Amino acid sequence: MADLLSDEEIEAQLPADWDREGDEIVRVYEFDDYLRGVNFAQMVGEIAEAQFHHPEIIIRYAGIEIRLTSHEEGGITENDIEMAELIESEHDA
Repeated sequence: MADLLSDEEIEAQLPADWDREGDEIVRVYEFDDYLRGVNFAQMVGEIAEAQFHHPEIIIRYAGIEIRLTSHEEGGITENDIEMAELIESEHDA
């Protein structure tokens, strides 16, 4: 189990382009077409399986919304920050 991060820790560690919404961290990735977004969502799913930390993924026509929280701890933990960083590194690759 991971410990909840403080507000200050979340603010300091939150990757660029990610926002905090209550007990979740959130980012919307935009794509030129639907299938690129779907492919990205599949890649996020593969990372989630490998990390055993599963985000909420919302697929829209031109965007993919990713929401991360640690439900069992009731908020944001280092696991969420790490998952966001992994998603960012794959998106930028």
